[in-house]
Amino acid sequence: MMQGKTILLGVTGGIAAYKAAALCSRLTQAGANVHVIMTEAATKFITPLTLQTLSRNAVHVDTFDERDPSVVSHIDLADHADFVVIAPATANAIAKLAGGFGDDMLSTTLLAATCPILIAPAMNVHMYEHPAVVRNMELLASRGVMFVEPGTGQLACGYVAKGRLAEPEDIVAAVEQWFGRGGLLKGKKLLVTAGGTIERLDPVRYLTNDSSGKMGFAIAEAASLMGAEVTLVAGRVSVKPPAGVRLIEAPSAAEMLEAVTALFPEADLTVKAAAVADYRPLAVSEHKMKKSGDKLILELERTTDILQTLGEMKQPHQLLVGFAAETENLEQYAMDKLWRKNCDLVAVNPVNRPGAGFNGDTNLLFIYDSNGLVEELPLLSKREAARRLLDIAVERLKDVGRDRA
Repeated sequence: MMQGKTILLGVTGGIAAYKAAALCSRLTQAGANVHVIMTEAATKFITPLTLQTLSRNAVHVDTFDERDPSVVSHIDLADHADFVVIAPATANAIAKLAGGFGDDMLSTTLLAATCPILIAPAMNVHMYEHPAVVRNMELLASRGVMFVEPGTGQLACGYVAKGRLAEPEDIVAAVEQWFGRGGLLKGKKLLVTAGGTIERLDPVRYLTNDSSGKMGFAIAEAASLMGAEVTLVAGRVSVKPPAGVRLIEAPSAAEMLEAVTALFPEADLTVKAAAVADYRPLAVSEHKMKKSGDKLILELERTTDILQTLGEMKQPHQLLVGFAAETENLEQYAMDKLWRKNCDLVAVNPVNRPGAGFNGDTNLLFIYDSNGLVEELPLLSKREAARRLLDIAVERLKDVGRDRA
């Protein structure tokens, strides 16, 4: 999959820089044309000559070392790259990329790069978990940058914890996976819903739920990277939407229903990951409600079931995926939802299990179709869970029109 592809390998100044040799070798053996850019600090851990020998290309360190007068090196490298890998990526390198700094050969090249970027962080566990580092990674992810999570093990500082660079074969697999997935949804239109809805009581109060929108956003991001034309309908969310998708804000259940039903007929694949309110206040006060008495009784009415409405509208060429947040009887509730709402797949999220609740960055998913359990995904990052779910959906989408013809 990498045959003939030009890959920029950025190596920054961490002890794990020695693994860049194996990574460079594996990428080259896979058929990629690898150009290595090292920071000055990286050269303290591994020599440019090593990586030059393995890549069979000159290694770039100094921004001002212009070897070809016909081009500007960092622009030329960025223009010809099909993919960028930064491994290892230190906290400093991640901060530079997030902040848009361009004070060395690697950072200036990254500013000019328009191709996909994959970052493999490596650092002490406390550095990796520092709020500034977490924020920088979240910011980069919102721009479409991908990550290979560090492993857990013996760190150079003596800790046994998360922070060691992912193994070269895992990084290569992530690159191959991207090239393999890059066109899987090309030409397809994807509709995703995300977040929770808000149902107004008055101008300052509303009913809602704990949904953050992270899972739906991860699905939209993954689909965009797979080549789909993505429309994201979002309710109340706590994170920034991914880059490269069309965003429509729909705060309430009624507004989401209106937006989704208008867009659904054009969608090839719809993933309804939003947590839509089942009930809303029967009456909404025009002004702020004042305290009166020791109790307040609210009268609620049912909202329209969006997933069921889409199931009734679905045409033979369309694939519909629903989500269910459950705490018990996962299979029973999943199969019931699938049949009642005419879904092709239902992904159940057991929100009462560690690491699988709302607002977190990880998730557990049990994916069902009309025959029962398709796959049980272990605890994964929401981005990886989204990719795995879409892989299953893509396979179903290939045959869905023919099966129902």
